[in-house]
Amino acid sequence: LVLLGAGSATAGAYYAWGPSSREAQPTASAVAQPAYSTKPVSLALPAEGSSIAQVVQAVGPAVVRINASRTVTSRAPRLPSNIPEEFRQFFGNNLPSGGEGQPQERTESGVGSGFIISEDGRILTNAHVVEGADTVQVTLKDGRTFEGKVLGADPVTDVAVIDVEANDLPTVAVSNAELLPGEVAIAIGNPLGLDNTVTVGIVSAVGRTSGQVGIPDKRIDFIQTDAAINPGNSGGPLLNARGEVIGMNTAIISGAQGLGFAIPISSVDRISEQLIANGKVDHPFIGIEMVNLTPEVRDSINKNPNSSFKLEADSGVFVAGIVPNSPAARAGLRAGDVLTEVNGEAIATGQAVQNAVEANGLGRDLSLKLDRNGQSQTVSLRPAPLPAQGNG
Repeated sequence: LVLLGAGSATAGAYYAWGPSSREAQPTASAVAQPAYSTKPVSLALPAEGSSIAQVVQAVGPAVVRINASRTVTSRAPRLPSNIPEEFRQFFGNNLPSGGEGQPQERTESGVGSGFIISEDGRILTNAHVVEGADTVQVTLKDGRTFEGKVLGADPVTDVAVIDVEANDLPTVAVSNAELLPGEVAIAIGNPLGLDNTVTVGIVSAVGRTSGQVGIPDKRIDFIQTDAAINPGNSGGPLLNARGEVIGMNTAIISGAQGLGFAIPISSVDRISEQLIANGKVDHPFIGIEMVNLTPEVRDSINKNPNSSFKLEADSGVFVAGIVPNSPAARAGLRAGDVLTEVNGEAIATGQAVQNAVEANGLGRDLSLKLDRNGQSQTVSLRPAPLPAQGNG
């Protein structure tokens, strides 16, 4: 899970890598596969009103532990050649000095969770669970283990698809119903390597933006839950009272209790279908740097003697900068513009702009209504594929 501190993401991920003695093997390249069905295949879900124990008994066999390992190369430490002799004793007498240390390889490993979506071995998990992994091992509740192949991983949304060679596996069912705060939420996963741990809570909120969660630019909203989520729950399912998957457990707030976040299954479904078909996801990109505009932000900009902008709008999204050679730059957008609508829908936050761009997709023009120096204008542009590092 991604570990968030005081509303912002800390370096690294909550899914922790640690030393391991296993040798690493290369993962298989991504291959195209048909999309999965949202209908249950081999599990008979309990009826409405069934106990949590019945739900867990039905769904638990389709929740897996994922062990991933990777090889990391680092250089052996060396002392500076000019360090005084009398200080060497504090660093160990066997530590060499001068030049660069010799490269050293070590294998790191970590544990996460996942859930099976097809009888022939397709599994969903978080991208950070398998990021950089040389080997992936999948363990079922019944103790069977399989070598996993990463079909694709999307770091922008933190969704990945793994495949194992197996048949007649138990699978989850996916909920297509609207999710409401207050509904029962059941998390199953492998926190700290404790297989098939079950925690229960409610859906605390829906539609939390990635900025609110503390991991901006993830291009998705999140489900908030107070079901206990811990290290190793990454990629595991969040279920409703019928045992249907409503989300993928992904992040928590550091130092807080009862603040867990899951990617809605509708988003997971959309991303995983592209990963299965293409091995990657092409996200649309327009190339703007954004600030949510409020009356306070507007006044601060207008009163700044070093600012060249004089804003009249008191809501919308302020364009703070334009990425060179981006679709926005080619369409004539400028720093200082205030976006007010995207494709005819009013917007008030940068996250809303990102969501609208994502929903628009590639290959279609995007309409932007903006305020420039008090004058309303409409600009049309066509998003480009998101670069490896990009904004907007």
